[in-house]
Amino acid sequence: MDATSKRKKNPEDLRSRRWFGRDDLRSFGHRSRLKQMGLAPEDYAGKPVVAVVNTWSDLNPCHSHFRQRAEEVKRGVWQAGGFPVELPALSISETYMKPSPMLYRNLLAMEVEELLRSQPIDGAVLLGGCDKTTPGLLMGAISMNLPAVYLPAGPMLRGNLNGQPLGSGSDVWKFWAERCAGNITEAEWAEMEDGIARSPGHCMTMGTASTMTAVAESLGLTLPGASSIPAVDASHQRMATECGRRAVEMVWEDLKPSDILSAESFENAITTALALGGSTNAIIHLIALAGRAGVKVELRDFDRLSRRTPVLANVRPSGEFLMEDFYYAGGLRALLSQITDLLHLDCVTVSGQTIGENIEGAKVCNAEVIRPPDEPLAAEGGTAILFGNLAPNGAVVKASAAERRLLRHKGPAVVFEDYNDMAARIDDEDLEVDEDSVLVLRNAGPLGGPGMPEWGMLPIPKKLLERGVRDMLRVSDARMSGTSYGACVLHVSPESYVGGPLAFVRDGDLIELDVEARRLHLHVSDEELARRRESWRPPGRRAGRGYVALFAEHVTQADRGCDFDFLHAGPDVPEPEIH
Repeated sequence: MDATSKRKKNPEDLRSRRWFGRDDLRSFGHRSRLKQMGLAPEDYAGKPVVAVVNTWSDLNPCHSHFRQRAEEVKRGVWQAGGFPVELPALSISETYMKPSPMLYRNLLAMEVEELLRSQPIDGAVLLGGCDKTTPGLLMGAISMNLPAVYLPAGPMLRGNLNGQPLGSGSDVWKFWAERCAGNITEAEWAEMEDGIARSPGHCMTMGTASTMTAVAESLGLTLPGASSIPAVDASHQRMATECGRRAVEMVWEDLKPSDILSAESFENAITTALALGGSTNAIIHLIALAGRAGVKVELRDFDRLSRRTPVLANVRPSGEFLMEDFYYAGGLRALLSQITDLLHLDCVTVSGQTIGENIEGAKVCNAEVIRPPDEPLAAEGGTAILFGNLAPNGAVVKASAAERRLLRHKGPAVVFEDYNDMAARIDDEDLEVDEDSVLVLRNAGPLGGPGMPEWGMLPIPKKLLERGVRDMLRVSDARMSGTSYGACVLHVSPESYVGGPLAFVRDGDLIELDVEARRLHLHVSDEELARRRESWRPPGRRAGRGYVALFAEHVTQADRGCDFDFLHAGPDVPEPEIH
């Protein structure tokens, strides 16, 4: 069946025709302004207008190749008979945006939705990859519900230190701990700084970026194999052009996110993240994406699927290798081919085919990197969901990245009121702490941060590092980088800032973690907790105006995805009047 025979739309059905195709004064103005830019009717008349939504920025190293990729996407749009228009969107740089890039994910989602709604757009290619851009772009596109295909930025090349591969994030934390312990020289640290980030692209570990681009593919929102290609591989350039061509076809076919996303496709995405040993951040983002699609996804769904899903990706921080190795071992298509019994293979994707058809013929080329199901890196998914009196609405731990001895542990709390308190006291020689202590950080959640920063991998006190301690139990309402590791209990909900139980923990209180039982328990009586609650006073507001005030007014808690309450799926927003 050729592309023409699959069409549901004709040129007169295009959304952009309301702007350009009428015989009225307003359309005259729209057409004349295109001519102002040197365009002729042959460029746009009767053609799908495809937005190339570009998150390039001089301060986003992960996206530094997107100027070129945008041109390659446009080439594909022209080839398929469409009219490409490049639209810049907020570039959320994980490296530079403070206090937390997560604070701005919802702002990007709002911008994408309104960019597509307010202008003569029939379909879109979304360019992203750095952690928060994937969910932000997809959340906006889902809410707008125009044909859209996602082009991931791709991972950067592996790092290098004296001939040994370096992984972004994961090795930074590891070598920083060794430097604090006095085991690495200034010169070695400088060499690492020179060698850890060697090309465009996002983190090449299985951090949030690599996890979320894989999630996008398993949801059906990228073309087959798009999430694994290294940023500088020529295949990535060809994929960009293919995305442009496919976006035009999707407009004619009227294939929208609502035709692709379902409870089954979200189960596929969760299963994929777990099989990858992926970032805990995927939990928050997937819940938010599902909320936009009108699909109910809860924390318990992650735990249910985790118990049946083996970890097959031997990629840091849970494993040994890096994303470049993963790609040449077969990439995501190969990994998914190993767990077909856990997937809903009939879910449709932006390719027009099912996910089962997309992975047909994929093979594993290196079984060390992508393990067979009978020899997994871990028998269950790397992430566990915890409940208990310290986390009534849930908490998260990446068990696959923690020392085994800490997966069942009880110890006295050492409490830090906020990040500044922690930074000031963590290396104090007089701090009463040992390897059995439980480090607690509060006021680091969606409101407390604000924006739920990646502070959850609390540093090990220097005096313990010098004794050889490299992991401790840590509990917070923060997130942590997907490249991080350790026995870090995260996303404690409700957060301490709004009066969650974490607000009432005191130094010396015993905290118990039991990953197998999925339990996080504070050994304090209900009566004592009630007394502490009675004397607790909420912190003051973080901001009285601007976007941060809007964020504080409407952001949901971690277990609901940290989206804005007014952006969840609901009644359609009317199309703009053209007058």
